Amino acid sequence: MAKELSSLESEMEETRERLASTIDQLVHRVNPKTIVGREVTSVKAYFVDAQTGRPRTDNILKVAGGVVGVVATLALIRKIVR
Repeated sequence: MAKELSSLESEMEETRERLASTIDQLVHRVNPKTIVGREVTSVKAYFVDAQTGRPRTDNILKVAGGVVGVVATLALIRKIVR
């Protein structure tokens, strides 16, 4: 009986430690600084090749073209409205 109780107590302690570790990992993952860091890394990876460090001109040109298109559309709408 004492052996079973000791085994149960050690099992509960191990479970408690795993749970505490999992909670610490979750707290780290939902930390706003961690989220911002992941997003910044993601955006950088879109514009810069991580292995070579060279800019990805095709993606840069796509975004620049989109920005120019939006600005031109807004300018056209503003000209029509006036």
